[in-house]
Amino acid sequence: MDGGFSSYHNGGPTPQQDFGRLAQTIGTSILKISQNVSSMQRMVNQLGGSTDSQELRNQLHQIQHYTQQLAKDTNVHLRDLANLASSSGSSSPGEQRQRKMQKERLQDEFTTALNSFQAVQRNAATKEKEMVRKAKASAGVGLFNERKQETLIELQDNRTQKQIQQQQIQEEQNLRMLEEQEANIRQLESDINDVNQIFKELGALVHAQGEIVDSIEASVERTEVFVNEGTQQLRTAATYQTKLRKKKCILLIIGVVVLAVLIGIIAWQSS
Repeated sequence: MDGGFSSYHNGGPTPQQDFGRLAQTIGTSILKISQNVSSMQRMVNQLGGSTDSQELRNQLHQIQHYTQQLAKDTNVHLRDLANLASSSGSSSPGEQRQRKMQKERLQDEFTTALNSFQAVQRNAATKEKEMVRKAKASAGVGLFNERKQETLIELQDNRTQKQIQQQQIQEEQNLRMLEEQEANIRQLESDINDVNQIFKELGALVHAQGEIVDSIEASVERTEVFVNEGTQQLRTAATYQTKLRKKKCILLIIGVVVLAVLIGIIAWQSS
């Protein structure tokens, strides 16, 4: 993992530049994984056929191992990208929304590429297991050592012994190749389990992001409740103010009437 993606803390690139650079790296890696899967599928289709060879199998194992490591690195980079996307900094809401959409798109593309990669891994493992089973059955590997000892005792002719020795050498080579194939199959099954782990980590990442979204939505809902409560309180206060104004008007009218009566009484007594 490139430590340069956090260099902006020391006066290096800005978070936006780091995000763009890391997103580009992830996109390139996903494209390479997809291309490798296509190459692997062509090789797997040749296994057991007329074009099958040890060189082909070696190439298949090499590209599978390289793609496996590339998937692990991409998974780490995606976690870094999620951290950068969640740190708003001085980004505008529009930029934050764009980064979130780009991150989710890369996660979806990586998941699709991983599914294809694991499918071709399983296909390769199934084919190689079947090839090893057939090779053992046809060569009688389980009886190899016993047959070798019996043949040496029964046949004493020099020419025949030489042929038997050559046959034994060939069988030993075949046995080593079978053992190597079985080791490759075990490694392939281990790699498949590693891809399963990557899927789990991706799921956990998406789940964690979902909880953040849920928290934001909950905050919005709480804000809406507070706004509604505030609106209701304002309406209640307005009602109280209206009633108070009515009371003031009534008292004013009563006061005017009383004053008018008093003036009338005073004027009548004066006359």
